[in-house]
Amino acid sequence: MTESIDPRVVAIEDRLANVERVIAVTGSKGGIGKTVVASLLALTLADRGRSVGLFDLDFTSPTDHVVLGSVGGFPTETFGIDPVSVAGIDMMSIAFLSGRAATPLRGGDATNALLELLAVTNWGSQDLLLLDMPPGLGDTSLDVLRYVPRVEFLLVATASRLVVDSVRRAAALLTELDAPILGVVENLQRRAGGVVHDLADEFGLDSLGAVPFDESLEVALGDVRALRDTDAYAAVTQIGEESVGRPPST
Repeated sequence: MTESIDPRVVAIEDRLANVERVIAVTGSKGGIGKTVVASLLALTLADRGRSVGLFDLDFTSPTDHVVLGSVGGFPTETFGIDPVSVAGIDMMSIAFLSGRAATPLRGGDATNALLELLAVTNWGSQDLLLLDMPPGLGDTSLDVLRYVPRVEFLLVATASRLVVDSVRRAAALLTELDAPILGVVENLQRRAGGVVHDLADEFGLDSLGAVPFDESLEVALGDVRALRDTDAYAAVTQIGEESVGRPPST
């Protein structure tokens, strides 16, 4: 008996057909500033004339819209859901659909949320679609590997031994699956060199640069103009310019 194909999978391929590159920003561990890195990367690229989409895949605790100061509102619909425009970025988040209500999801519910939103979102033509991944190596991470064509991965880590050990597991899994990895970004850096650079070397990955620990960043969250004045924005700008045009490691 022939296994039926989920029509949403075909729809996802159509929705992403005119997206040049899809990059999943991941770090496996929570609390490492991955969302800030993904949001700033989208902002810096948009500021330099790239057409950029940002999809917050943390369905239970979405915060990209908080970083970029989006007031949200239910998205418009034109043969699908149109992303919300924020500072020149086409953004999609479950927060635009659920507001401040809790969205507890597990197992098949998380998979269905991913498939539904990818299948109905009108990304149009984009130079780059950034996926802000949730923590861990659970259903959403595995579903992205399975259902998102041409996805590449950018790993975010901090110098914490706990974080490095967690990101090492993510790097090992992606390497085992032959997933394209752009490289590793060190976030919240207080001093140069160290364990994050060693982690990149361990897997033969590019060390893409570092985002410094920036005390002004917390105050700037939610204000795009203030974000552009932070050291973190400057650092992510350089990372974006150097890494987006670079072919991924496999």
